[in-house]
Amino acid sequence: MSTIRFHQDLKVYQKSFETSQLIYELSKSFPKEELYSLTDQIRKSSRSVTANISEAWGKRKYEKSFVAKLTDSEGEARETQTWLQFAFTCDYMNEEQYENLHKQYNQIIGMLVNMMSQSEKWSSFSPVNKEGKNL
Repeated sequence: MSTIRFHQDLKVYQKSFETSQLIYELSKSFPKEELYSLTDQIRKSSRSVTANISEAWGKRKYEKSFVAKLTDSEGEARETQTWLQFAFTCDYMNEEQYENLHKQYNQIIGMLVNMMSQSEKWSSFSPVNKEGKNL
């Protein structure tokens, strides 16, 4: 396993970025009347998954803040799944597209949940006691 130095090195970041780009491309074909509703919402929530992962990485020194931002990311992923369901129900995408994207977000959610459940392992900062020894 390679060393993770930047948030862009995280597989969950890469996967969420790629998936949000797929949604962006697909949403270009949504009807114009959806531009300021469904299209805007699904683009924002899918991008927020990735943005919150970036923020979490920057806050990993503080475990509770790290987990809170990952929780936000998970919530945005679930919101994106809801918008996907609306898009599918409105016939803006076919079943194969819907199933693929829904599956991608289930995988992203699983990766986020794993990170949250092992949050102490993601901290690159070791607490130090008063004598200057690592705890």
